[in-house]
Amino acid sequence: MRVAIVGIGLLGGAVAERLHESGHAVTVYNRTPSKTDPLRARGIAVAATVNEAVASTDCTLLFLTDAAAIRAALFPPDAPVNFRGRTVIQMGTIGPDESRAFQRALAESGGDYFEAPVLGSLAEAKAGALIVMGGGTADQLRRWEPVFSSLTPSASLIGPVGQAAALKLALNHLIAAELSAFALSLSLVQRAGISVDQFMAILKSSALFAPAFEKKLPRLLARQYDKPNFPTSHLLKDVTLFADEARHQGLNVAGLEGVRALLEQAIREGRGDEDYSALFESINPRD
Repeated sequence: MRVAIVGIGLLGGAVAERLHESGHAVTVYNRTPSKTDPLRARGIAVAATVNEAVASTDCTLLFLTDAAAIRAALFPPDAPVNFRGRTVIQMGTIGPDESRAFQRALAESGGDYFEAPVLGSLAEAKAGALIVMGGGTADQLRRWEPVFSSLTPSASLIGPVGQAAALKLALNHLIAAELSAFALSLSLVQRAGISVDQFMAILKSSALFAPAFEKKLPRLLARQYDKPNFPTSHLLKDVTLFADEARHQGLNVAGLEGVRALLEQAIREGRGDEDYSALFESINPRD
């Protein structure tokens, strides 16, 4: 299929490569053109504008940071994009109300909208092992199955637009909550002089273990947060969106505020572009 990708960050670039290698005709657009140079070198077409990208393809996948970036890209006041007869598939992390607003705006412009946020990062994107959560109709999911099948073993339809967005926020909240809890426990183990290997052996034999603990452990022990799979600033954005939606649903988010404070501290200390495991520095500062 002919697929456009708008937003060539960590995940967008990896998805572009995967779709290209899977035989799709891929066109990419990024606000900073230099970020598309590695993809151009691989034979992937680069559009000069969003309008050009959308017009040349069957569907457009969005991998943009937030709703503000989506609005700026898709609905610029000086150069409106022609969506008539085109489909936009939103694959980043935004709020449910934001996603429903984009659905309405696309419909008013003669286009179609489907949300498909993903769980996973660079390794999963390159291997076609992302978890894709669909928000829309079963017909839409079937129509774009050739695209999704290159990215995931099986895309799941969660429900109407907004529900997949809410599920993605719930899952990203767990990313922050689990890592912050593990980092605090690990810090106490280290400061108490207990063997980390012994701690991990006991943890892995229990119902408390999560694979993310073992995955992030080398970063925490080495205190190295470069080459991020998921930057700290993006996780803070998602945690904030989750808190807003949870409050809207009448939930108590008091337990989340400490995690958000840790992320905010990490960003104040200049770690916004580093891997989110950098919140370890907020929990366990160097002596």
